[in-house]
Amino acid sequence: MSKTKSFLKYLKNINNLINSLLEKNLNKLNFKNFKYLLKNNKTILTFVALFVIFLSYLLLPTFYKQSEISKELKTKLQNQLDLNFSFTKNIEYNFFPKPHFIINESTINVNQLEISKIKKLKIFISFKNLFSLKNIEVRDLLIENANFNITNLNYKFFINLLNKNFEHANLTIKNSNIFFRNSEEEVLFINKILKMKYFYEPKEEKNIFNSDSEIFNVPFSMQSYFNEDKSKIISYIDLNLLKLKIKNELLIHKEKKTGKSEFLFNKVKRIVKYEIKKNYFDFHIFDKIDDPHINFRGKFNLKPFYSSLEGDLNEINLNSLFGSNPLIVQLLKTEIFNNKNIDFQLNINANNVYNYTNFKNINLKSKIQDGLIDTDKTKFQWRDFANFELLESLIFLKDGELVLDGKLIIKINDYNEVYKFLLTPKNYRKEIKQIDLNFTYNFDKKVAELKDIIIDNKVNQNVNRILNNVILKQDDLQNKIYFKNLFNEAIKSYAG
Repeated sequence: MSKTKSFLKYLKNINNLINSLLEKNLNKLNFKNFKYLLKNNKTILTFVALFVIFLSYLLLPTFYKQSEISKELKTKLQNQLDLNFSFTKNIEYNFFPKPHFIINESTINVNQLEISKIKKLKIFISFKNLFSLKNIEVRDLLIENANFNITNLNYKFFINLLNKNFEHANLTIKNSNIFFRNSEEEVLFINKILKMKYFYEPKEEKNIFNSDSEIFNVPFSMQSYFNEDKSKIISYIDLNLLKLKIKNELLIHKEKKTGKSEFLFNKVKRIVKYEIKKNYFDFHIFDKIDDPHINFRGKFNLKPFYSSLEGDLNEINLNSLFGSNPLIVQLLKTEIFNNKNIDFQLNINANNVYNYTNFKNINLKSKIQDGLIDTDKTKFQWRDFANFELLESLIFLKDGELVLDGKLIIKINDYNEVYKFLLTPKNYRKEIKQIDLNFTYNFDKKVAELKDIIIDNKVNQNVNRILNNVILKQDDLQNKIYFKNLFNEAIKSYAG
């Protein structure tokens, strides 16, 4: 006897039992207690009967053959969402909280290539038509603990999902990872999916993609959708930790893709235009309205993995990088740079420094490798009197505090003007051409340690002692007075 026939016999037995109970109780009825029993026993038994029948109805899919279930579900997912799944033979069924099939160990294939491995797949079905396997309707799809491998051959996978039919079934992905790989299958970076959902919004009549993810340990949320004619993808990205919001518009062409992004950071808005090709994209950062002097250009290569940024500014605001709530600190604390695949170079030229009018002609050079920020060969001028250059310098976190460590070379162009600025007494104005020193500066404590000070190839221990511990003040005027007094004390000691 087949499972289906056995189950039908089971339903028949339940029906006979219910009828027997009803008959037994109805035989005991008399005119006086008829109403009472009618309101109690019969009502209770009716509800029990309905519950048993409904429960039995929900259990119907357990009697379907595994092979038939697998074949039918694959077909429906292919037709409905255009997704090619491969299942294991073992398919479980559960009706709580909603009827659904559970498949352990499955895959998604694109162009006959495996794109993901899924530990748990749940396919939720409608309450309707459980009597017929072919009439079962897929309502929702839940992917858990999956690993997706994205390369230049299948990078459109998550974009193409926006074109699928989610009007009757949503797709949700939880606790999964996206591995972005190069052509040699090397992992470039990993996007950790906390929750990702594709669904249809009936009011707006379009598919919407929502995601809460992490990349380089930086959490972010994202929403994407196609515009009306599906010529571009509009995305909103929120990196709350970095206080950064991005609106992006990606235009889709056959050979190349172009786009525009609006960055909002600490109420400062910047525009980025970019072009994506096979293994790289170029970008241009500017602000024609609020700050027309801003002009940055850069590139991002996937093969080899490399990125760079070059630009010119009229004025650079170092407070946004190294201020009271610096961007650099926030990025370092996330360990975003602790990745061997990150190779980033920065070269920014600025005419002036915000709030520091004495400094000019800044050439900020930076290189990020192996989790460290290298600022070698960064140069700037102090008025026309002196040139500064950083060597062997690194920015890193030490005990949770941002530290700059390195060497500093100061070439004096006009020592007399330096002395005039410092109001140094004339009898102490000894000619100085170059100063070499090692230093450590703590951005959080605003304390600098100067050591190994060499003036014109000579070491002066008294000068080293005086300048060993430099503490910046809160007020700019206080700093000016403090530095003039401190440097004059060191100059007097050097002059003997």
